[in-house]
Formats: sequence, C-alpha cells, structure tokens
Amino acid sequence: RGGEGADVVILTKEALDDLAVCGTVVAASRADLARSYVGIAVNAGAGHPDIATEAALRATLLGARSVAYSRLGASGILFTQLIDRLGIAAEINARAKIIPQGFTAELLVSGQADLAVQQISELKLVGGVEVVGPIPRELQSPAVFSAGRLAASNNMASSDRLLTFLASTEAAPALRESGLEPFSP
Repeated sequence: RGGEGADVVILTKEALDDLAVCGTVVAASRADLARSYVGIAVNAGAGHPDIATEAALRATLLGARSVAYSRLGASGILFTQLIDRLGIAAEINARAKIIPQGFTAELLVSGQADLAVQQISELKLVGGVEVVGPIPRELQSPAVFSAGRLAASNNMASSDRLLTFLASTEAAPALRESGLEPFSP
C-alpha cells in the first residue's frame, strides 16, 4: 500500500529458496528461523488426550466424536497422509469437520469438533483452546520458515540487522511462544 516495497520476506524454506534461485531474494542473506510442527488442540479445560505415540494418537483420533482439519496446506496434507497410513481414514473422515481454509481450532470453540489438527502456531491463535502438543515427531516432517533480504531492498543494512536478530537467541523466546521451534544460531 502506498507504493512501499518490502525489504525482508519470511516464507517456507522451499518458497524462499525458489526466490533466491530467480534472484528476487539475495541467496547469501537467507536464514532458517524456525520449524513448525503439526499438533492437536482441545477446548480449554478439557482433558488432554494421550498423543505421545503412534498407537496413542491412533486411539485418541478414533475415540473423538469429531476431528477438525484442513485438506489444504502443510498440516492438511500431512494429516490426510497420516490417517491413510494408520488405516483409519474412512473412520475419521466419516465424522470429520474438514475446512477449506482458516483455523481448525475455531470448530472446537463452536462445539463442532473434539480435536483440532493444524500447525501449532495456528492452533495457538484461537482463544479458548489448549494445545495438547505435537503429534509424534517421527510421524511428521516440520515446515521450515526462513527469511531473506529482497534484492530490491533500499535498506540493506537495516534488513541484514533484522535478519541477524530474527535468527538470534534473543528472538527464540518469541518464536517458542508463537508455537514454533527456533533453529539454534
């Protein structure tokens, strides 16, 4: 808006790497910031189900009245593949609340689902819910978020300072608070 240009972008690692290949982002400025894992949430005050192992997660999903998830995005793709691999896709989908976009945890608050599946950083954005935790890490591939300076930046020094800060230990608590796992600098 107002004709202002961006100096720094934060995207998935793959998208940022693509921009670096075409020269839109300065390749040498790229910094991996955090990993984003898929997790499970419940309504605030509800009991936290066991999701610590593949068997426990399977039992929890099968025992839920309804599971909210998105078919699109990294979490939806991962969850669709996961329930297929666990052999429970038909049972889950028969009573699932599948959304095209938005926050799956909103379906917890409205009473339409018992469990919500999405990136933990997205689950944490909905009030009135509690994140149980990530699904077992051996069952998922985290999304990696990276940052880089745009080649067209008019503020190279400031942009590079921002990138250094975002990848620093000082920024790590804010990343953790938002549901992301910071990379070690």
